[in-house]
Amino acid sequence: MSAGLPAKRGQKGRKGTAGSAGIAGLPGRSEPTGSSRNGESAAGKGMRLNRYIARAGVCSRREADSLIGKGLVKVNGERVREFHISVTPTDTVEVNGKRISASPHEYILLNKPKDTITTKHDPKNRRTVMDLLALPDADKGSLFPVGRLDRDTSGVLLVTNDGELAHRLMHPRYEVDKLYRVRTRNPVKPHELDLLKKGVELEDGWAKVDEAAYVALPGRHEVGLRMHEGRNRQIRRMFEALGHEITALERVNYAGLTAKGVRLGKWRRLQPFEIRRLKRQVHMQ
Repeated sequence: MSAGLPAKRGQKGRKGTAGSAGIAGLPGRSEPTGSSRNGESAAGKGMRLNRYIARAGVCSRREADSLIGKGLVKVNGERVREFHISVTPTDTVEVNGKRISASPHEYILLNKPKDTITTKHDPKNRRTVMDLLALPDADKGSLFPVGRLDRDTSGVLLVTNDGELAHRLMHPRYEVDKLYRVRTRNPVKPHELDLLKKGVELEDGWAKVDEAAYVALPGRHEVGLRMHEGRNRQIRRMFEALGHEITALERVNYAGLTAKGVRLGKWRRLQPFEIRRLKRQVHMQ
């Protein structure tokens, strides 16, 4: 570790050196692959402490700075408050008393089924999205789901250990598009589509979608929604406010990612061009 702090005993210190989806047919637009930029590597000469913490999947770099400032981070057993510290693979880093490791970033697309909880651990021992990943426990340790789909909602879910990307994807500033298919027990009337776009009053304020349209006619039981908001159970509450019962809710597109070719309950790793596309959307490239 650099910046004047002592190295671990017995080791010599080393100085650190998508676009918007159309809802009529529900697919997303394709994006050019573009070029990538490589960040610092923990296996190289050194990595800034806040980047190391984000790489470990703890939080974003900005949030890591806050943890450092509060004295919640230790390097080689010593509490640090300096933001310019760099660490190497030989250093031991702890956050809130828990040792962390800056593993290589993983990006996984999961087609979440119903009756599955979007969390790392469930105190009631219900099935979680992490249980669906056929990976060794050691590899799952730093992974977490990005955002939340409620228990009875299926569809596209991103799982990663890239704290910085996850933070930006969920931040309202970047207005990341999400596309849903909603099926209702009773037909949805045309003026109710307009109400969804103009805004529906909920207990926590007004909520609206960016686009709303019938998925197929003449039936009016299935509606496609495009939105960038993401409050708790927002779609279900909006339809309840209009007097509708939702019988099926699926997220078919998240930031340009779809579950095409991935069966319910299955997953795949993202392709490099998909990772680059995600990062471009939130200005990381």
